[in-house]
Amino acid sequence: MASRNRHERGNQAVGGREVAEARDIVTSDRLLKRIPRFLDAVRFLESIFALPFAYSGMVLAANGLPAWEKILWITVAMVSARTLGMSANRIIDRTIDAQNPRTAMRHLPAGLLRLSDMVTLSVIAGAVFFVAASLLNTLALSLAPVAAAYLIFYPYTKRFTWAASFFLGWALAIAPSAAWIGVQGSLDWAPVVLSTSVALWAAGFDILYHAQDRQFYTERGLHSVSRRFGISASFRIAQTLDVLAVCCLLTVGVLLDLSVAYYVGCVVAAGVIAYKYRMVSPNDLSRMGVAFMRTNAFVSLSVFAGTLVDVLVL
Repeated sequence: MASRNRHERGNQAVGGREVAEARDIVTSDRLLKRIPRFLDAVRFLESIFALPFAYSGMVLAANGLPAWEKILWITVAMVSARTLGMSANRIIDRTIDAQNPRTAMRHLPAGLLRLSDMVTLSVIAGAVFFVAASLLNTLALSLAPVAAAYLIFYPYTKRFTWAASFFLGWALAIAPSAAWIGVQGSLDWAPVVLSTSVALWAAGFDILYHAQDRQFYTERGLHSVSRRFGISASFRIAQTLDVLAVCCLLTVGVLLDLSVAYYVGCVVAAGVIAYKYRMVSPNDLSRMGVAFMRTNAFVSLSVFAGTLVDVLVL
């Protein structure tokens, strides 16, 4: 009898372990399946837009390629900071996204990810960002909380000011100055002007991009340049910002006495920006998604390519 009881308890223990192992496998499988959703939710591949400007600041600060450790931790810091900002944006705007037909199929309102999933992602991204900053230098670590707070704050701005796109622009503009700090441990006028260029360019595009939501913003009491001034005026404002952005890019070349390669990159970037206005107009926003993807990628890559050739070849 005692032997049979021990045998039954042994079977129960084995069965319990099998159930636990099966549960772990299912949990791991679910996590693996969610990873592509996480990446898609924060538009991970669009890091290609921000990284080239960060790398431009990095190679200009080093006047070449810095040590591989610097490149690694600057990359980790930039990607994790962007992930923090995007995940915070998705959390903060989830109710608005659910009401907007253009964004209703984003991962949180569509139920593809849970709120707890996105909160976890933002916490992990924030932790990685602080670790990366600490491994760069003291100033980078000291300013990391300011950058993180700003990235979390800017999604709220559409609730109270039409200048929300400018706040977004400066969120992206952190990259080149932050990368410069990561290399030098200090800041100079050249990266500030480069960041200003990024801020103006990004604000201009965000103004155009959210012209698609003008009616929705009006109905929900949200704020944007297009709601405040109209779509046609938004295009004129964006064009002005783009011209100023290119002027700032050229000013960086003057401040750092860069070669013709850098200016060629700037000219190519300016041409891509100008072409954007052949793709979309106040009367036709249907290609806005295509314009967003193409111009953002080519503008930042063109500037970085010119910068890289300047510091490494000429």
